[in-house]
Amino acid sequence: MKTKTSILAFMLLMVFQNAFAWGTIGHRVVAEIAENHLSLKAKKNLKKIIGNQKLANWANWADFIKSDTTGVWKPTYSWHYLDLKPAKNFPDFVKELKAVKGPNLYTQIKMLSEQIKNKNTSPKDRRIALIFLIHLMGDMSQPLHVGREEDLGGNKINVKFFNKPTNLHSVWDDKLIDFQKYSYTEFAQVLDTKSPKEVKKIQSGTLEQWLYETQQATNKIYADIKPDENLKYYYNYKFKDLLEYQLLSGGLRLAKILNEVLK
Repeated sequence: MKTKTSILAFMLLMVFQNAFAWGTIGHRVVAEIAENHLSLKAKKNLKKIIGNQKLANWANWADFIKSDTTGVWKPTYSWHYLDLKPAKNFPDFVKELKAVKGPNLYTQIKMLSEQIKNKNTSPKDRRIALIFLIHLMGDMSQPLHVGREEDLGGNKINVKFFNKPTNLHSVWDDKLIDFQKYSYTEFAQVLDTKSPKEVKKIQSGTLEQWLYETQQATNKIYADIKPDENLKYYYNYKFKDLLEYQLLSGGLRLAKILNEVLK
């Protein structure tokens, strides 16, 4: 009986791990970068919601609650991703995006932003909306969270990472990030070196355009993988720049939204 319980616990752990995005370090990197670019007004209003706590403290809460056994948060599981067919161009992407049924990454980022901005939202709901938004903006920048339904965003594409069995989604969640050997504060500091002009350029555009950009990154990843491939140093070399851009852009764009909704 003990053995069966252990096996079940392990299987549940793997399910939750595969459902996460960026892993704990990646989400904290995004949150830390965002905090570095908040306006004075946004910082003041943020303090009213979460006190003196850092954004990074709450960056992974939306994943942690998946372990809750009451079922209260189960309806939020679909908020973390978008399953879309590869689009030939931006208009086709927007058409597919708006045809997706049910709550998803796109609809919920918009909804949470409006909840935070709305002065009539209760303090409790505003706080929950903020914490979810911190996380979902990180999900938006993780390429395989704008993935394909047939392989569950790379979860069904089995690969090896330095000889250890895993899947493509997990490689992008945390293994590539862990390979860099930074703490989240170190990684944020390494990435957050753009000039004000470059920051403004990354922050420009709409949510739809940001998601399309993420899907284009996803397409590059899909085009460069073979099932059961053993990913080693060359994979890191080839995709390190993309990994870093996705983390940085996620943080800068989270800051832009927070500056807008916390005016």
